[in-house]
Amino acid sequence: MSPELLSTTAGLWFAVVASGIYHGVNPGMGWPLAVSAALMERRAHALPDALLALAFGHLVAMTVVLLPFALMTMLVDWQTEIRVGAGLIVVALGVWLLFNRRHPRFLARVPPSRLALWSFLVAVAHGAGLMLVPIYLGLCGVVETDAGHRAATALIARTAALSIGVAAVHTGAMITAGGALAFGVYRWLGLRFLSKSWFDLDVIWALSLVLVGAIGVFSAL
Repeated sequence: MSPELLSTTAGLWFAVVASGIYHGVNPGMGWPLAVSAALMERRAHALPDALLALAFGHLVAMTVVLLPFALMTMLVDWQTEIRVGAGLIVVALGVWLLFNRRHPRFLARVPPSRLALWSFLVAVAHGAGLMLVPIYLGLCGVVETDAGHRAATALIARTAALSIGVAAVHTGAMITAGGALAFGVYRWLGLRFLSKSWFDLDVIWALSLVLVGAIGVFSAL
């Protein structure tokens, strides 16, 4: 692999990790729920249990969103169109979230005990998985392949494994960042910090979707 491709690949994997940290720090992805679970149950083990449930739901959401694009990459002749289309979808979602600040009502109906389901639905509803799509497709594009001599099943297997790897690395970064915040609040800062220091990232989240989608479109072109 050429130095240019190596640097591009490293940059894209860095984006996977960075977006995971960003999702983890965002309280909307659920780390305050882990703190609440530990405080309400009055046992320290409730915190990692809740974080594991949140991580599982997030991982499933990332995988569910990425796998269809893994199957689409077998259409090698249409890779540019697929990447442009995916980027435009992410941009459109970001623009929609900028003007529609209301959170989906069905999320409020999910009981706090079902953290994995809540995490899955939140990640899908807020476009956390879609944010990864342009990055993932970029990784598929920079991997050197000879599509003309590669069986379709082998190509699907490679891209499917890559999509799962991207989802796992992203989720690992997300739950590490969110878990560190949750542990700090639970261990030292307490509920007073949680109530006074809550911050709203809705606008930043929407703008980041627009930015990532736009980067995906321009890189494809």
